[in-house]
Amino acid sequence: MAEPGEKTEGKGFKVADRRRFSETGETRETEPGAEEPRASSEAPPHETAGERRSAPDEPLPEINFSTFVLSLSTQALMHLGEIANPLTGKAETDVPVAKQMIDIIGMLQEKSRGNLDAREQQLVEDVLYDLRMRYVEAVKKK
Repeated sequence: MAEPGEKTEGKGFKVADRRRFSETGETRETEPGAEEPRASSEAPPHETAGERRSAPDEPLPEINFSTFVLSLSTQALMHLGEIANPLTGKAETDVPVAKQMIDIIGMLQEKSRGNLDAREQQLVEDVLYDLRMRYVEAVKKK
């Protein structure tokens, strides 16, 4: 701790509130000299090159029930060894994890019964049938 009258060096750190909204809910203006947001092509420190989207300007697909079910089914197919792991580029098999993904889709089917339109219900039924058949084949190979 510096004595009164002593000059301290500025080797500490600066805390800056970078939240987009103020405590009252109003949009904040960026302060002059404030750090600019990172470019979209630059990955956050916790993200690896394999996790980055291929085209930063490409919009993400709309998230709805069907895209959610299809994303879960893609993960199950990856764990069944049907699709290559995007991080390693190799088809890897992890049958217990694939079963868990299939069970999650089954649980969603049960919990959403009566709340889906005809196309969503048909999609879930088709996806579950296909994944369950592929799971049986993967267990036979084991």
